[in-house]
Amino acid sequence: MLSKNKQKLITSLARKKHRDQEQLFVAEGHKLVDDLLTTSLKCKILIATDEWLNSNKNYLNNTEIINASLNEIKKVSSLKSTPPVMAVFEQPATNFDYEQLSTKLSLFLDDIQDPGNLGTIVRMADWFGIEDVFCTKGCADIYNSKTVQSTMGAIARVKVHYIEAANFFDSIDNVEIYGTFLEGDNLYQTDLKANGIIVMGNEGNGISKEVEKYVSTKINIPNYPPESATSESLNVAVATAITCAEFRRQLAF
Repeated sequence: MLSKNKQKLITSLARKKHRDQEQLFVAEGHKLVDDLLTTSLKCKILIATDEWLNSNKNYLNNTEIINASLNEIKKVSSLKSTPPVMAVFEQPATNFDYEQLSTKLSLFLDDIQDPGNLGTIVRMADWFGIEDVFCTKGCADIYNSKTVQSTMGAIARVKVHYIEAANFFDSIDNVEIYGTFLEGDNLYQTDLKANGIIVMGNEGNGISKEVEKYVSTKINIPNYPPESATSESLNVAVATAITCAEFRRQLAF
C-alpha cells in the first residue's frame, strides 16, 4: 500500500527545490524504469502493481518495494496514462576533470529552456558517445519529470553538469569551442576535430553574447537548396543531432 507519507514525498519531487533537497528524482513507466534498474543508478523506492512485480525481477534487494494498485499510482503519477510502475532514484554524482575535456567531444547548452529538448539532447548525446553535457544555470532541470522521460534512460549514462559559463570557459586550455550561428561556416565544409566542445544556444535567442566570445569556430547547418525560402531555424535538439552526426561522420571517414 502506498502510504500518505510516501505519496507526499513523491509528489514533492515534482518541484526542483525538493528534488535538490532530497537529491532524488522520479522515473515512470515500464520501459524507462526497467532500463534504469539495470544501470548503476541507485533505486530507493519502487512502486508497482502485482502484475508488474510478478513479471519483472530487475529490482535490487535493498530497494524498498511498494505494491500498489493503479488507482494508488495515479495519485502520484505525472503521466496522462497511469503507468504500472514508477521509481524514486538517487541523483548520481557528476564530477568532471577539466584536463580531460581536450581528449573527447562534449556538449555545452546555453539556456536551453524546454525540458523535452534537454532530455532529447541527452538521449542523442548517449547515442553519439558523448559522456558530458554542460548546462548553464538557466537551462531546464535534468531531473524534471518531462526531461527524465525524454532521456529514455540516457540519464544514467550521460553526466549533466550545471556550471557558470565564464568560470567554465576560463578554466579550459587547448580545447576547440564550436558554436552554431547563422553566419557560421558550412558544417559540411568545415574540418571538424574529433575532440572539442559544441555549444548550442537558447531556443529563441541562440548563443548568448557572454558565451559567444569563447567560441573559436562558428559553424552553420545550411538549408537546401541554399537560395530557397525556408523556416527561420531548426529545433535545437534536431540541430544538435545533425551537428554531432557530422562530427562523428568525419571521425569515421
